[in-house]
Amino acid sequence: MIPPDPELSPRRAARAEAERLATAALPVQSAAPAEVSPAEVSPDEVAAADGPTRRERRAVTTTPSGIRALVAARGLPLAVRRRRASVLAAAVVVAVAGVVAIGAAATAGGRDEGEAAPGEATTTVVQGPPAVPAGGLPVPQLAAVAATATPCDDPAFTAALASGDDTAVIAAAGGGSAFRAAVASGIAPCVSLSDPNREWVVVNKQRPLDPVDYRAGDLVMPANVRALEDSALRARAAGALTEMVRAASDAGAGEIGYLSAFRSYSTQQSTYAGRVSVGGVEEADRESARAGFSEHQTGLAVDIVPCDGSCATLDDVAGSPQGAWVRDHAWEFGFITRYAEGRESVSGYEPEAWHLRYIGPELARAYHEGGYTTLEEFFGLPAAPTY
Repeated sequence: MIPPDPELSPRRAARAEAERLATAALPVQSAAPAEVSPAEVSPDEVAAADGPTRRERRAVTTTPSGIRALVAARGLPLAVRRRRASVLAAAVVVAVAGVVAIGAAATAGGRDEGEAAPGEATTTVVQGPPAVPAGGLPVPQLAAVAATATPCDDPAFTAALASGDDTAVIAAAGGGSAFRAAVASGIAPCVSLSDPNREWVVVNKQRPLDPVDYRAGDLVMPANVRALEDSALRARAAGALTEMVRAASDAGAGEIGYLSAFRSYSTQQSTYAGRVSVGGVEEADRESARAGFSEHQTGLAVDIVPCDGSCATLDDVAGSPQGAWVRDHAWEFGFITRYAEGRESVSGYEPEAWHLRYIGPELARAYHEGGYTTLEEFFGLPAAPTY
């Protein structure tokens, strides 16, 4: 069999194959055919010689080799012509089958792999896993991401915290503002705002002292400051008050004295009870703390009064030169006005221009520069208007 020409289309290849089969089916004549008179051939014999069917005859006469065969056969005897017609018809059947087969192959070749032919059932081809390279699969490289640094991860910070030196702790955190930001954001859980021994302790109507009868161990009387009663402060706060009173006097603001500083748990019980007896519980809670909830019990709070020969009352502070100077400069010595005007809904107390709270110079600077008016906001704590 002669292989098909690869440059031929499937249709042309089928036609060439049909011609080859038709030519091969014809017997080779060694002598010239005898002449037959048309009168010797009947109409039935002519029809029989033309081919088995009209479809087959049409197929044969459409190919060059079929036409040549029919022309050559017209001069042959009837029997020979009939025999050749039968062979030629068979060749046509084979050729037609070949055309159909080649066409089907061409159609299938035009479809994508796995695509079903019309009328065929769809077959899903499942691809297996890819072959593993000889060197093995690549190992993904993961870049290490450093965790967010916090003061509590710094050995210098934790060492200062363990030593009890509040100034060193704030310095290790990067200063007052950095310390405040770390605590307020919650990334410094090792810092407790409930530790009564710390200068940054926060006490309010929602945050009692722990223990409730806490008493500081380093209480001293401020030097060179007029005291209207025997009431001490913690050592650092007492020293800061001495410096502030001297600076106010040097600035010409006048003398500053104080009425009350540290109050013990039992003293605060008596003070609060006296307020209740005068104005009732609701009024007492607006201007005095219950025992165990008072800043005075920390030893870090002091109620100042203006003095000019003699000392005035607490209510006289706001309108005095001493009161004005304190509002502008107390932060330089580590003090803040704890209960500011218009902040009762946060701090829980009426404004008290005389009530100063010591938090240390580093935190007092951050408080002043940040424009804060309550410790609750400063450290990101909820308001505490009621118990």
